[in-house]
Amino acid sequence: MPVNEFLVLWLSSWAAIAFFRIAPAFALRGRALSPRVTEALSYIPPAAFAALVANDLISPGAFDAGLWQGLIPWIAAVGVVAVAIKTKSMLWCCVSGIVFYIVLSFI
Repeated sequence: MPVNEFLVLWLSSWAAIAFFRIAPAFALRGRALSPRVTEALSYIPPAAFAALVANDLISPGAFDAGLWQGLIPWIAAVGVVAVAIKTKSMLWCCVSGIVFYIVLSFI
């Protein structure tokens, strides 16, 4: 792909992403959101987090490096579920997941 075609593609993608991230902030500036909308928006971070976790857990090549390497994410996920039930905090879920994964990688 020539550089000029790449730049056109990259700049147009960047402009679209920037517009759709910035436009709602300007459109809703100074307005209060209804409780229903606020509640609906509160589901976005957990859904995004779940999608990232599911992507790592259900990977077609997860067991290519061996059984233990494929089980590490699942074991870490069980630990994260325990932390989630106890704390109900996404921050502690992320931190504990990273710690569990690192510790299990050293075993």
